[in-house]
Amino acid sequence: MTAVTGSGSSAGAPDSRSNRDVFALPADVKASIRILIVDDERTLRESCASVLRTEGYSVVLAGRGEEAMDLVRRRQFDLVLVDLFMSQVSGMDILNAALEMNRDCLVVVMTGNPSVPSSIEAIRMGAWDYLPKPFSATHLQVLIGRASHAILKGREAADLRNQVMRQHSHSDTQALLGISPLFRKAVELARKVAPTDASVFISGESGTGKEVIAQFIHTHSRRAKKAMVPINCAALPEPLLESEMFGHRKGSFTGADRDKPGLLETADGSTLFLDEVTEMSLPLQAKLLRVVQDGVVRRVGAETAGDPVDVRFISATNRDPQEAVERGVLRGDLFYRLRVVPIVLPPLRQRPEDIQLLANHFLGTFWHRHRQMPDRAPHLSDASIEFLRTRAWRGNVRELQNVIEHVAVLVEPDQVIEPSDIPLYDDAVATPERAPSAQLDGSFHDVKDKVIAQFERDYLTRLIARAAGNMSKAARQANIDRTTLYRLIEKHGLQREDNGE
Repeated sequence: MTAVTGSGSSAGAPDSRSNRDVFALPADVKASIRILIVDDERTLRESCASVLRTEGYSVVLAGRGEEAMDLVRRRQFDLVLVDLFMSQVSGMDILNAALEMNRDCLVVVMTGNPSVPSSIEAIRMGAWDYLPKPFSATHLQVLIGRASHAILKGREAADLRNQVMRQHSHSDTQALLGISPLFRKAVELARKVAPTDASVFISGESGTGKEVIAQFIHTHSRRAKKAMVPINCAALPEPLLESEMFGHRKGSFTGADRDKPGLLETADGSTLFLDEVTEMSLPLQAKLLRVVQDGVVRRVGAETAGDPVDVRFISATNRDPQEAVERGVLRGDLFYRLRVVPIVLPPLRQRPEDIQLLANHFLGTFWHRHRQMPDRAPHLSDASIEFLRTRAWRGNVRELQNVIEHVAVLVEPDQVIEPSDIPLYDDAVATPERAPSAQLDGSFHDVKDKVIAQFERDYLTRLIARAAGNMSKAARQANIDRTTLYRLIEKHGLQREDNGE
């Protein structure tokens, strides 16, 4: 069955142009709208693609539900046109996955067996519209024209929000919460480097906020008018990562049915964020090095180099990058090109003074998102704050965020949250870290001073956390007087916030 009919004209030249003039869009806008068509009927999906490609849209096809699920999880689409009734993976599953990955995505469901219950359920689940089969080319063009205008309005609204945020967010209080000296040092470095075009290399454990810092740098740069382009180098196999990053020419490999620009070209005039760059293979690192050096991208299958690109690079890894270079996992020449300005993010266990601030912020954010009852928000007890401060937080800020969201979903309005209400699957208590071996190099007295200073800092941060900021209580627990405690806190630049007597 062919679901797209000419209605008196060919699919590429519909009969009622006046109906579409209302939705006329510039060619460059249409080309920027990414559409995924999912249907197990080959004739239908190819007919739809022919109509929409003639209109100038960027179209990707999927004939199986599993393939569509993989696509929506790996790539961003503005519009998904999906058959409601498919074998193995249903249209509803694809609808849910598309919206889960991109809340701004518009999903139109199609079916040759239309029914009121199914259409209502699809709309209730978040579908933007419902398209019964068979439909004419004109009907499809008008529907996609309406959707394109909605997408364009959504982009304009997002641009306006970003502009307002840039104008009114001189401080980083919304995204970069923390008062600990180590964290503030990293933020201040990010603030200084942001207006430049220098390459930045961010290192830190998983969950410490590397992408947040990268976005902060981009937002405060001269490239902020264009969105930052992220790519996770650990999430894709080598051939797919190469195609995604560098693009490919038609016919360069099986399935390459058209020319495709890569993310390096997409990031022209903007910032490319290379997350987990140490997971990239050495051959790809060599190819990326040429782009960093020459500023010219060569697509997969291309016989000649392409056009120059103006890209700023921000890279990140959860490994020790110097160790990765020494082990041969990361090319040294690429590393030093990317690491013009290094930024190291401390793990959460090294910034316990930030936990109360972060936990309260996440609690307010998720309570409003899930309950929308700001006047009856719960709050964390002092015992809960102390409990959170003593945890190891191997997942760092991301783990804390997930734990607090869990709490926000389950607690009642106005509830005082106690430690027993906080779900922690790993209840290990934070313990001072051993000094790195590099710290043991040097003369006896120098090393001794360094180790003692590290011990004092670790001891004080955990002492203050256990006492919930009560300096009298902390002094009693340490069996020292308050004057000595204050002197040590001042010596190590810790935050003094006396919540006690």
